Amino acid sequence: MGGLLVLYLVATGWAVARRRERKAGIFDRSALLMALAIAASAVTWGFQAATSRIGMNDGYRPGMYFFFGSIALLFAVSDVRMILRGGVAGSQRIARHLWRMSLALLFALISFYPSRARLFPRWVNDSNLLYVPHLLLAGAMLFWLVRVRSRKLLNEEPAWAQQQ
Repeated sequence: MGGLLVLYLVATGWAVARRRERKAGIFDRSALLMALAIAASAVTWGFQAATSRIGMNDGYRPGMYFFFGSIALLFAVSDVRMILRGGVAGSQRIARHLWRMSLALLFALISFYPSRARLFPRWVNDSNLLYVPHLLLAGAMLFWLVRVRSRKLLNEEPAWAQQQ
């Protein structure tokens, strides 16, 4: 389920960067259905885990399922808003691409460490050095999202747009 969510985020992030501004097509509607299917599956599996005798489903606690289901649902709502507006343009388009690609990369990092901590020497695990990429990525994502969104609020054009 987490892998499908990352695939959805990468595909929609790539699509928004490739498509023309103010366009919403069949791919966006299909991606919306995929996000809704991921959310529905996650919630279903979360309730199965919550009501099971051991409190788990396939080795995972319900909170993980509900977390991924909530994220998929939030992105589905974002897709609905984008489709109803007829697409995104300008800083909204850049922010949508940035948000989806960065979050997909963050999920990939989180799935690698700490779940694969046994692959690293003990001194690396004890130093928490492997959490540095998580923090750097989250910080860079937040910095650029704030910068892109604040440019829209200031109604400021980037330097490359002023030269043309």
